[in-house]
Amino acid sequence: MRPQFTVSELLKILKSKNASSVEITKHYLDTIKRLDDKIASFITVCESRALKAASLADDKISQGEFSGLLGIPYAAKDNLCTKGITTTCGSKMLENFIPPYNATVIEKLSGSVLLGKLNMDEFGMGSSTENSYFKTTKNPHNLSCVAGGSSGGAAAAVAAGLVPFALASDTGGSVRQPASFCGCVGVKPTYGRVSRSGLISYASSLDQIGVIANNVSDAALVLKNISGQDAKDSTTVSKDFAFEIKGNIKGMKIGIPQEYFKGEICDEIKEKVIKSVRTLESLGAKVEQCTVANAKKILSAYYIIACAEASSNLARYDGIKYGFRADGEKIEDIYTKTRTDGFGNEAKRRIMLGSYVLSAGFKDEYYKKACNVRNLVTECFDKCFEKYDALITPTTTQTAFKCSENKSSSQMYMLDFCTVSANLAGLPAISIPCGLDVDRMPIGLQIITNRFNEQTMFDLAYALQQELKLNIKPEIIGDV
Repeated sequence: MRPQFTVSELLKILKSKNASSVEITKHYLDTIKRLDDKIASFITVCESRALKAASLADDKISQGEFSGLLGIPYAAKDNLCTKGITTTCGSKMLENFIPPYNATVIEKLSGSVLLGKLNMDEFGMGSSTENSYFKTTKNPHNLSCVAGGSSGGAAAAVAAGLVPFALASDTGGSVRQPASFCGCVGVKPTYGRVSRSGLISYASSLDQIGVIANNVSDAALVLKNISGQDAKDSTTVSKDFAFEIKGNIKGMKIGIPQEYFKGEICDEIKEKVIKSVRTLESLGAKVEQCTVANAKKILSAYYIIACAEASSNLARYDGIKYGFRADGEKIEDIYTKTRTDGFGNEAKRRIMLGSYVLSAGFKDEYYKKACNVRNLVTECFDKCFEKYDALITPTTTQTAFKCSENKSSSQMYMLDFCTVSANLAGLPAISIPCGLDVDRMPIGLQIITNRFNEQTMFDLAYALQQELKLNIKPEIIGDV
């Protein structure tokens, strides 16, 4: 079998019985064994479970049963609960935690084959996967560079052909940014489109489960299969998602927010994104420059809100009920030592910042003002979508950088400048590759649409993908 297959191709292979799910699963497991020592994308590989699931899928297929993504292998970011399989969140705190239940998205893919759990920045806090307790994931396009974060393991695994698609969470760009760094398609759906039940929370009002895949069609197909209302998550809605690629974008109005093309954005990225916008224009889309008010305040508001919610969500890790527990004679000693030894530096930094902005005397000064900015940003995007069908921005401020580059916290946070808006406003957004930089590292373009308008988002992304016809296969795939 060749190194990379799309989900659609694998479904055709299974339906035509040219290969079994067991054979396909063995192919991916062999690829993981050959390549993942170099990439470090997996924390846990579930070989025996995967082969058993593939065998069950083959039995159903032989009986004429075929629905959804039956028999298709995939992997999940290690903050999605998996029954009987270690779920660590990339942290020492949960190194040995085995959930007694599956996340809803895992249940929705119960006929698919879970190959394992993917590396991530601890509790989703980071932009390079260098904050993982276990390992640093490498970028398949250049093993000396980071894969992005916090879903670096997911993006690297998809880019290198270790899995056809992956599920991951996106709090401020954690799906889209690593997808951009690794040359994949990354989708963050509308808040409420996909159930968050079983996702170990970082910031509950911002978190959303998304998809990383090799192309737009696959990402849409997977999203369709994991979407829907869930009684376990009161924020989910019952809106149907009957995605069908139309391919015709003639007459669509696209806004180009100028604030996302200034300052920190690398010139090469600006050029590739603008060139891609011109391509959409040649296909009949109408393009105009526009403005997103308060854009300079968005990143600060995001980190205040995210850290405040993180300090609350991570308070449960005290060494008493589950997870890592340090020794101590008094309860206060157990709490202190457990949280000191169990959390990494970035998690501690964000917990302390969140606790500070929620503390007496500072809540009004910081947290409430950040919430007001969030409301203003949401209103601004609502006004934009009264006029435009979609907005286009770069996905990241720069391409993948070298591992251990020792960037400051503020430099790392700035990587999320283009992505956090969609999370604050609960909007769907997709990152697709639009070219390579001078070092042949992938560049991503982001499309944002109005809530529950993923159809337009996918139509635009698909039209651009078909027109660009990029081939950004990592050289490492040639080693298979």
